[in-house]
Amino acid sequence: MNTIPFGETMTPALQASQLWKLYQAGESTVEAVRGVDVVIQSGEMVAVMGPSGCGKTTLLNILSGIDEPTSGMVAVNGQPLYGISDDARTDLRGKHFGFIFQDFNLLPVLSAVENVELPLLLNGDTPQEARQQAMKALDKVGLGDRGEHRPAELSGGQQQRVAVARAIVHQPSIILCDEPTGNLDNTTSAEVMALLTEMNQAQATTFLIVTHDANIASQCQRTITMSDGSILSDATSTPAEEE
Repeated sequence: MNTIPFGETMTPALQASQLWKLYQAGESTVEAVRGVDVVIQSGEMVAVMGPSGCGKTTLLNILSGIDEPTSGMVAVNGQPLYGISDDARTDLRGKHFGFIFQDFNLLPVLSAVENVELPLLLNGDTPQEARQQAMKALDKVGLGDRGEHRPAELSGGQQQRVAVARAIVHQPSIILCDEPTGNLDNTTSAEVMALLTEMNQAQATTFLIVTHDANIASQCQRTITMSDGSILSDATSTPAEEE
């Protein structure tokens, strides 16, 4: 466990205060997120659970800068995510965040290495630099020999490993995951979670994982449970609970 020297404070990797997200549904107002406060420290691995429609994906979208809140504050490593220009928000997201989705979101016409290098090219890296870093990322996820394969030529687990490589290639401090094992069988799901856990422990990468799977949540250090747009509980795992 990381300790903070007496008298010093650590800037949270991700912090939200009094987040509200309201939608109009006909004549009704839906409170998708209701007064949520969240603090995630650097190096934590945190799960967000709850039934369908509880607001967990909406919360993830707000914390990631995809969906602006109706009110409230979000800070990424101490920097505000809202109240800034769209270009500044895009730059902040590109620098600090990596994303892993349930549906992989790989471009089918590109090879694995081309999918992985895309974020670097968008950030202005040269093609040579991007290709070198993309191959290193594929090596880290055990797919160094699959770089020229297109997604359709890979298994579901391999596609998700490519997605993990794409998420880590620019060395973000925070990786946001939306049901990252939702389309995988139990064995492949365990392999992907072992990979994410290793990254968290070895590199102190911060993870926020939205999941419906209690087994996935049990492998995280904290589990935030949501209900009706609010946080119902925020529980920290104890060493006795960990395998």
